[in-house]
Amino acid sequence: MDTTSIIMGSSIGIIAGAIIAFILQKSVLKSKANSILKEAEVEGEALKKDKILQAKEKFLQLKEGHENAVRNREQKIQSIEDKVRHKEKAFNQKIGELNRKEKDLDNLKKDLIAEKEVVSGKRNEIEKLHVKQVTELSKISGLSPEEAKTEVKQALIDEARTDAMATIKNIVEEAKINANKEAKKIVVQSIQRVATEQAIENSVSVFNIDSDELKGRIIGREGRNIRALEAATGVEIIVDDTPEAIILSCFDSVRREVARLALHQLVSDGRIHPARIEDVVSKTKKSLEEEIIETGKRTCIDLGIHGLHPELIRMVGRMKYRSSYGQNLLQHSREVANLCAIMAAELGLNVKVAKRAGLLHDIGKVPEDEPELPHALLGMKLAEKYGEKADVCNAIGAHHDEIEMTTLVSPIIQVCDAVSGARPGARREIAESYIKRIKELEHTALGFDGVLKSYAIQAGRELRVLVESEKVSDQRADELSFIISQKIQNEMTYPGQVRVTVIRERRAVHIAK
Repeated sequence: MDTTSIIMGSSIGIIAGAIIAFILQKSVLKSKANSILKEAEVEGEALKKDKILQAKEKFLQLKEGHENAVRNREQKIQSIEDKVRHKEKAFNQKIGELNRKEKDLDNLKKDLIAEKEVVSGKRNEIEKLHVKQVTELSKISGLSPEEAKTEVKQALIDEARTDAMATIKNIVEEAKINANKEAKKIVVQSIQRVATEQAIENSVSVFNIDSDELKGRIIGREGRNIRALEAATGVEIIVDDTPEAIILSCFDSVRREVARLALHQLVSDGRIHPARIEDVVSKTKKSLEEEIIETGKRTCIDLGIHGLHPELIRMVGRMKYRSSYGQNLLQHSREVANLCAIMAAELGLNVKVAKRAGLLHDIGKVPEDEPELPHALLGMKLAEKYGEKADVCNAIGAHHDEIEMTTLVSPIIQVCDAVSGARPGARREIAESYIKRIKELEHTALGFDGVLKSYAIQAGRELRVLVESEKVSDQRADELSFIISQKIQNEMTYPGQVRVTVIRERRAVHIAK
């Protein structure tokens, strides 16, 4: 009983303690909950105040932006209204001006109508007077208006034609005088400024030896050496009684030069036999070919011509061993190149092109294969083949009138070629052919009616024809000069130009006794 009571009493005590602890804990939790609620209320109030402040600030910002936008819109509207008012004002001013102009135009129209009526009346009066005058003039002259117009028109045409012919004649005469004077001046200046050399065309060369004993060695046993030399060089070697000289004969000057140099080397060396001859000739040909190329290069350098094809340079070098009518071809081409440069400079043309064409104008004379084409056309084809320009090729091909001239350089090449070939001493003619040509020239003029005598002077470059004054008039003399010049040009071959002068003279002779 006592134990049970003790146990019950202790259990009650424990429960009571637990209840008390729970009550205490509950009060503590309640106090904590109250404090948390208070803190939450405080924080809520603070948060509420912050949100209210942020909302007010946002509202103020939006309000300010709205006010700014409204203000800008109002300013734009005001600006547009100002522009509209300005345009309206200007439009009103233009309308006013148009109204004033319209009034002025109406006034002018009225004035023009009035003036037109006045002019119309005056025109009618003038037409009546004109008809009256025409009628009176027709009665006086006996011509209808159409006939009078035709006669006046024809008279004006005849007068204008006469004046035009006189003016044209004066212009042509003045142009001829000035052109001849300027052309002569340019040609004379060009000739004076070019230094020329003279050469003689030969088909033989003379090889001098120290003694006639060498002739036997050159001939060799049974002529073996001379036959080997002739076969290797293509040159005829003439060993005759001429003292201390051997003659080399060949139309090709390059071959003659090879033979001369080979002979010189063989004689100097002393060993003369067929094998040695072939070896020396071969080396001489190679050496001469190198010399030809060097001559071409040196010529181009001397003339200031650059960029020539190597084959053209070689042809220029071969000109040294080619001559025409006694004139060395290389010297002739150099002379023509210098003349062309001077004339081109005087005429304001391209000096380099003229000099280039002048140097190359006769390259058709030195090909190795000798085709049948004229040398001018062949030279043009060679120049085209090796990349020369069109104006240079045309000048080469046209310098003997085989093709049409297309540039101003072409006639310059033709003139300079004639000047170089026709100058005194440039070319040599055989005496017989020269005399024959002079006689043919004089006989050509004697075949015309009324010709008394004819004389070829200035080495055949001028023909003076004396005619009978009773049979030949002044007009006929002009015609006769032209006809004779055309006949000479068509039927004869001559260097340069031939001037035909017909002289008509009337003499009246009386004797005072």
